[in-house]
Amino acid sequence: MAELNAEKYLADVEIAWCPGCGNFAIRKSLAHALAQVKLPPHKVVLVTGIGQAAKIAHYVNTNGFNGLHGRTIAAAAGVKLARPDLTVIAESGDGDLYGEGGNHLVHNIRRNVDLTVIAHDNRVYGLTKGQASPTAPRGYRTRAQPTGSPSAPLNPLALAVALGAPFVAQAFSGEIERTADLIARGIRHTGFSLVNVLHPCPSWNRVQTFAWYRERLVHLDEQGHDPTDRAAALAAATDGGERIPIGVLYATDRPTFADGHPVLAGAPLGLRALPLPNEIRFLLSAFA
Repeated sequence: MAELNAEKYLADVEIAWCPGCGNFAIRKSLAHALAQVKLPPHKVVLVTGIGQAAKIAHYVNTNGFNGLHGRTIAAAAGVKLARPDLTVIAESGDGDLYGEGGNHLVHNIRRNVDLTVIAHDNRVYGLTKGQASPTAPRGYRTRAQPTGSPSAPLNPLALAVALGAPFVAQAFSGEIERTADLIARGIRHTGFSLVNVLHPCPSWNRVQTFAWYRERLVHLDEQGHDPTDRAAALAAATDGGERIPIGVLYATDRPTFADGHPVLAGAPLGLRALPLPNEIRFLLSAFA
């Protein structure tokens, strides 16, 4: 097999993101991660939803699928259960994955479907002009919420650790190599992996800028953090101060959904011959 490099995964197309958007760096980090794991593009399925981040399926050279808003993880789980021989990555924005898709996040962590979920977390809905997303802090002001968001923010890291997700990490788009490494580790880890990538939105979020993040980042690998310690992971996720943890918060092993489902044993569902009655075969032949 020819040696894989990051450039092979970057589609040569016009990109419709705003100048300075952190999505550019996340795209590059994803390409480096796929090269690091040595995954041929045809063996990867990138499933996205709706939003600025979700456009990434059109900007990389892998199999891609755009689903409905908030149904990214559900579609990705379906692909993985039908084709477990493929590497399936669910990637979208914090609104898509944590807002509209919050239910699918919770239950696929519970089931432990073998997916890698990459969340582009800029704390706003970028495609629909900057409304506060579920991760926006209380009081965050936007054009849609001029008096400030009245809701407490969702903490996806604490949620994932509390639910027992086997791999929970957080990255910052301004650190491309570190982000690529965390994504690669998530892909390699068997079971549900969540990589929350913080990134500025220069068009709509003028508070959490690159400089704002850099003043607050704390790299867990430099702090002696033990990712196998669930209590320590929860403590890091819920610090509540100005510290923003970057790195692997939690890593463990537990049986996947496929391990406990007898129907999924053997050849991939998507490659099995269907025992169709003659009546159905006749109907299907009309579409051949």
